Amino acid sequence: MGDSCGCGSTVDIRALEAGQRRVLMIVLAINIATFVMMITAAIYSGSSSLLSGSLDNLGDALTYLLSLAVIGASLRAKAKVALIKGLLIFGAAVAVAIQIGWRLAHPEVPIFEAIGIAAVINLAFNALCLWLLTPYRFGDVNMSSAWECSRNDLYEGVAVLLAAAGVWLFDAGWPDLVIAGGLLLMFLRSAWRVLRMAWRSYRDEAK
Repeated sequence: MGDSCGCGSTVDIRALEAGQRRVLMIVLAINIATFVMMITAAIYSGSSSLLSGSLDNLGDALTYLLSLAVIGASLRAKAKVALIKGLLIFGAAVAVAIQIGWRLAHPEVPIFEAIGIAAVINLAFNALCLWLLTPYRFGDVNMSSAWECSRNDLYEGVAVLLAAAGVWLFDAGWPDLVIAGGLLLMFLRSAWRVLRMAWRSYRDEAK
């Protein structure tokens, strides 16, 4: 009887890990594709908000790759990877801050049509990724931090749409910079949340 229960538990864990791998591989592929699309649109349009979104997608792709690597690993290993994820988000914030500074020194009006089209496509795929990851929202630190990154993507997608609308409405570049500044604050907040989550998980495991 006991052996049967233990075997069933092992099968359940393996099934859960297989599901996690499958979902992470899908969202990884989506984020790589959307990164290429967003960075191309950002260069063409001259948009800081699009560049912020593309860096976010790149960071998420790296995050999902790291998440795949530690499925089935110890809680300590997952906590260490979550720490790296937090640092990646913080690195994206630094890159956005540098871009905003450069744009303030070299003001221009970005192409709102390119921003809007790229933002709509990105938002649709971000919503798909969040839907796929939501069942694992309250899992271990590895999957919950992946969900945190995906949720940020949804906010970022809406924000970039607002940037496109603002550039069109005011025929100026400042709405794009304002949204990029808002995304910068979001990245900093998310980095803090993930780093705190990783530290708590590592500390609890060490007890």
